[in-house]
Amino acid sequence: MQNSHDDRPEPYRRGVSRRGLLAGGTAAAASLVATASGGRAEAEAGAVPYGKAVEPFHGPHQAGIATTPQTYAVFLGLDLREGTDREALVRLMRLLTDDARRLVEGRPALADTEPELAVLPAKLTITYGFGPGFFAAAKLDHQRPESLRALPPFKIDKLEKRWSGGDLLVQICCDDGVTLSHALRMIVKDVRSFASVRWTQRGFRRSPQVEAPGLTQRNLMGQLDGTVNPKPGTPDFARAIWVSEGPEWLRGGTTLVLRRIRMELETWDAVDRVAKEFSVGRRLDTGAPLTGRAELDPPDFTRLNSLGFPVISEFSHVRRAHVADAGMRIFRRAYNYDEGLTAGGRSDVGLLFASYQADIDRQFVPIQRRLAEVDLLNEWTTPIGSAVFAIPPGCSPSGWIGDTLLS
Repeated sequence: MQNSHDDRPEPYRRGVSRRGLLAGGTAAAASLVATASGGRAEAEAGAVPYGKAVEPFHGPHQAGIATTPQTYAVFLGLDLREGTDREALVRLMRLLTDDARRLVEGRPALADTEPELAVLPAKLTITYGFGPGFFAAAKLDHQRPESLRALPPFKIDKLEKRWSGGDLLVQICCDDGVTLSHALRMIVKDVRSFASVRWTQRGFRRSPQVEAPGLTQRNLMGQLDGTVNPKPGTPDFARAIWVSEGPEWLRGGTTLVLRRIRMELETWDAVDRVAKEFSVGRRLDTGAPLTGRAELDPPDFTRLNSLGFPVISEFSHVRRAHVADAGMRIFRRAYNYDEGLTAGGRSDVGLLFASYQADIDRQFVPIQRRLAEVDLLNEWTTPIGSAVFAIPPGCSPSGWIGDTLLS
């Protein structure tokens, strides 16, 4: 049934554009729509399948989680401005939802001044998350998941404020860097009245034109990263990732821990291959455990070598990170980062470790405690950023992200 009232974001009800169409009036609106239509036709005429690929926006879960990881990602952490209350957050999330549903379908955001940049979505996904400060601003602390708080301190951490915390998360992933950059700009333009940028973290993986989608990717230390990962669409994935207990509004959502992990490649380069594989507990070429032949072979932690020592060291990364219960695992959706070279010519690189799980305390924290206690890879990796977010469920075509919490 058609609603009798206009439930679009409030700025839309004032006219054609939420920004007053740059003071250009209705004539500018007509010109912009015509330009967008022409740009779409021209772009699609020369597009290849990857460019036109669309990831559905609506559904019980937000896209960008179970979605096969795209080539590029940007994580945007925002701090809410003073005075941004629950009513303002409703306006903000309705606005951001409208942006996302348009952009992921290859349609320009309303009043998009570069509409041609939006017409090739290239599997674009835009995912939103709420940090602890979001609940405080909305005066909804009683609805905050119990485990959604700053992680406990770990002795390996050297966290920097410029990469940590945040009230609101925007995760944008895409197989095209131009589309991703444009989507980021559209989002930032619309949040300026509500929030300021705390950090921006960009990452990359091998593209589907280079390596078949779905394969375990390599990080910049050369390791296959994410071998034992819950498989989307399976009961184990649903049990481990989607929230089924706790606050009613979060059912069908999940939580995200984003860790920025710096890699010390110069000292890693100085280590021989045997020592590297001993530290990881897997072969670097195939990703197979040291007790197996193929990447997906289960590691045998009981096997001993000729001297009576475990083949897979008690202090190796694979052993310290191991979780036997598939429903208690985390889902890793990691991206490499590369910030170039320091003045001394050293690589400033690492991993944007995005971990999704139903409950941070039950799933992520125990693993991180074991790794922090003793993990041979700690010699070459250092967490320098950390943030936690509740990822609301998806929405229907008539809804908006966060409506289960803020309505």
